[in-house]
Amino acid sequence: MTTLVREKQTYDVQYYVQHVYETVKRRNPNEHEFHQAVKEVFDSLLPVLVKHPQYVKQAILERIVEPERVISFRVPWVDDQGNVQVNRGFRVQFNSALGPYKGGLRFHPSVNASIIKFLGFEQIFKNALTGQPIGGGKGGSDFDPKGKSDGEIMRFSQSFMSELSNYIGPDIDVPAGDIGVGAKEIGYMFGQYKKMRGGFEAGVLTGKGIGYGGSLARKEATGYGTVYFVEEMIKDHGFSFAGSTVVVSGSGNVSIYAMEKAMQLGAKVVACSDSGGYVYDKNGIDLQTVKRLKEVERKRISEYVNEHPHAHYVQGCSGIWSVPCDIALPCATQNELDEAAATMLIANGVKAVGEGANMPSTLQAVHTFQEHGVLFAPAKAANAGGVSVSALEMAQNSTRLAWTFEEVDAKLYEIMKNIYRESIKAAELYEASGNLVVGANIAGFVKVADAMISHGVV
Repeated sequence: MTTLVREKQTYDVQYYVQHVYETVKRRNPNEHEFHQAVKEVFDSLLPVLVKHPQYVKQAILERIVEPERVISFRVPWVDDQGNVQVNRGFRVQFNSALGPYKGGLRFHPSVNASIIKFLGFEQIFKNALTGQPIGGGKGGSDFDPKGKSDGEIMRFSQSFMSELSNYIGPDIDVPAGDIGVGAKEIGYMFGQYKKMRGGFEAGVLTGKGIGYGGSLARKEATGYGTVYFVEEMIKDHGFSFAGSTVVVSGSGNVSIYAMEKAMQLGAKVVACSDSGGYVYDKNGIDLQTVKRLKEVERKRISEYVNEHPHAHYVQGCSGIWSVPCDIALPCATQNELDEAAATMLIANGVKAVGEGANMPSTLQAVHTFQEHGVLFAPAKAANAGGVSVSALEMAQNSTRLAWTFEEVDAKLYEIMKNIYRESIKAAELYEASGNLVVGANIAGFVKVADAMISHGVV
């Protein structure tokens, strides 16, 4: 392919990329989320492959879409009634070219091979963008912690770790939390790992409690990082969060701290949601109420209106995108924002969208935003704050030091600012000026591809 005449080179590279993508679909049937993630990256890489034919010769695309290891296992556990339950566990160790596998564990009924592979594939490039020495991986289970007692969650987490412990370690694979996995679940898993290994390996998990090797600012990191990235993006176009109206989907960890940082920067956040519906507060969301309801009392967001009767609760979380705003931050889950929602946001005057969740916008929604000139910050760049601070937690564990909140937050801010600048630079270099989707994909891909070539065919 690299010996073709120049006039035909772009055409043949397009054919090659499409061929690899069709192979991915054939080898991974019905894994639609994984297909979507691969296509989004591949669509950005044509000019890179034309300029650097060594990536084609070295079959980087074929190699990068195949996980280095896929682990699937059963997780038996006993519920409070004494009944034996069985769930599925997964860990996809996707790419270790830049460092040990790094990526969260998700406990949610939707978890399957496709979800974990899409998340792991995205993690390769997201982690590369952070500039930290970490590869890409992801894992989890179809276990649903909602409605379970602490005892049930503990027994499940211990059983899950009993098998996962065979495949992880501080220099091998370092999982963290994700949806359904917070400090409590991480604590149970860390305790089981410590018992089985007979030693205190703090660096085997991140997202730990502060008292046993966790990092300050880890809880806030993904939400804060998203806002830091978006602030850099919109600052380049003459406006900021100050005085802007913001809508944030979700009301979990990412959403709460995206709201907090946006408010600190002078924004008015008027809506947030959970899986049941959304609340709209024209006076601005009272963040302390949301924190108490979701972090302490574990209640539904619908309870918000009981304390703030002027606010409105609407069933159905997708309706949140009908609320007019300057900045939209989808921070709930994958594919929550479709083309119809994008069209509504545009009609209501949205100026910028920043993805706090993993791939929350469908490909059609992303294209719609771009076609209408809406500034768009893609997840693999804007969502990288969490894994960035996880890597900083690993660094603290390795040196047996603990940094202050301010020190970690300052490092996070610099990382997010650098990710934005690298993405902008890569987009300009490959004649896609301002397109952060293309820029982030290329900047992350080139780092990983060059490392893979340096390591030989392994």
